[in-house]
Amino acid sequence: MRNFKTIVLTVTLLASFSVATRAETPEEWITLARRVHGGFGSYLSLGIRIGLDATEQLKAKPRELDVTYYDGPSTPCPCVADGLMLATGATPGQGSLRVAPTKSGKGTFGVAIIRNKRTGHTLRYTIPATARASLDWWNKNRDERGRFDEVMKAPEAKMFQRQAVSTAPTRKAT
Repeated sequence: MRNFKTIVLTVTLLASFSVATRAETPEEWITLARRVHGGFGSYLSLGIRIGLDATEQLKAKPRELDVTYYDGPSTPCPCVADGLMLATGATPGQGSLRVAPTKSGKGTFGVAIIRNKRTGHTLRYTIPATARASLDWWNKNRDERGRFDEVMKAPEAKMFQRQAVSTAPTRKAT
């Protein structure tokens, strides 16, 4: 009986995650993030935005991305990492998502290094420390949907800078 309960729970969680990772509407992202994180704010929204951007830029399929997140020196929490997890499908359990024990550099809210495991292409997303004022204001003055919308429509340069940091190794002709 115990094994049956374990199997049912596992199948339910996997089914829930596979359906949820295909979130398409703001409401689906908010519901998924709330379920996984326990609440929903602008930091999660920013992680989702960066994760979706990386998935598109790196032409990645689910589970093809490897993510390392460096929290900023004065950031209150690494919640951005949970948004990255939801949007990229990278997870700590797969060993494809890590929150680094070291902090990102001065003047940053956080840094995400996202690599396509298949191609080797890697992007560095630097979130400026100045983004925190807007993120915190939206958390205090907007409802969940408003937070999501504000982050998604904010100018990219205000939220992050994207930089290619490596490309796939070239194959030698034989």
